[in-house]
Parts: sequence; C-alpha cells; structure tokens
Amino acid sequence: MPGLRSRLTSFGFTARKAYQKITTAKPSVFVTAAIVAAVSIFLLGGGIYDILEKPLLGIPMGQRILFFYPGTLAEQTILDSMFAMTSYFFGVLGILLMYQSTKYAYRPRQAFMLLLIGVIFFVMAYFLMENLIFQKLSTR
Repeated sequence: MPGLRSRLTSFGFTARKAYQKITTAKPSVFVTAAIVAAVSIFLLGGGIYDILEKPLLGIPMGQRILFFYPGTLAEQTILDSMFAMTSYFFGVLGILLMYQSTKYAYRPRQAFMLLLIGVIFFVMAYFLMENLIFQKLSTR
C-alpha cells in the first residue's frame, strides 16, 4: 500500500512542522497584555462564580428587576457580575489611556487630553463599584 505509507509519512512531517510553528510562535505584547487583562477582569468580576453556581440573571422586585443581590456581598447575580466586569474594564481602559499619554511628551495638548480621559474612566470605574457595594449593603 504505497498510498497509505506516503500519507503517514506526510502526516508526520506536517505534525512536526505544526509543532515547530506552535513552539516558536511569538505573540505581540499587545495581544498578550489584552488576554491577561481580559482573564483578570473575568476572574475579578466573578466569572468563575457564575459558571460554578449558575446564579439568577436578576431578582424580580415588583415592577422592576434588581441586577444585584441585596443584603450581602457574598451572593451575586449574573447582571451584577457583568456590571462589575464592565466597571473593571473602564478602570483598565483608564489606566491604559493614562499610560498612553506619557508617550506624547512633545504634544502636550494630546497628552493632557489622554490623561484627562484616562482619569475620568478610572474615577468612573471606582465610583461605579463603590455605588454597587453601597447599594448591595443598604438594600434590605
């Protein structure tokens, strides 16, 4: 069976080349940082809790739906996690914009605008999380 032998030989060569490409691949720093930031935001936002516990989407209260679980910080809903992840994303985006502003030292107007927008995003994320914690603890 010469056809089978050549296919198996060719498969070994293809597998060896694929393994070599995978082991020598060098992803860009931006892609690596984006993946690390996304995984961190997922973990800090409670993604593992959502996967393991399968909490409610929201809590019905009369005519409206609460997106957070009132009364305790240990329980959460999926919408609560999404809110936390979104606010963490705004915080990371603010930090990245502040970092980018340092690269424009010779263009002060652009550097100041990036710094200002970054600070606004970071402060907004902080106050969103503080507001969420305050609402969770004050609603009974």
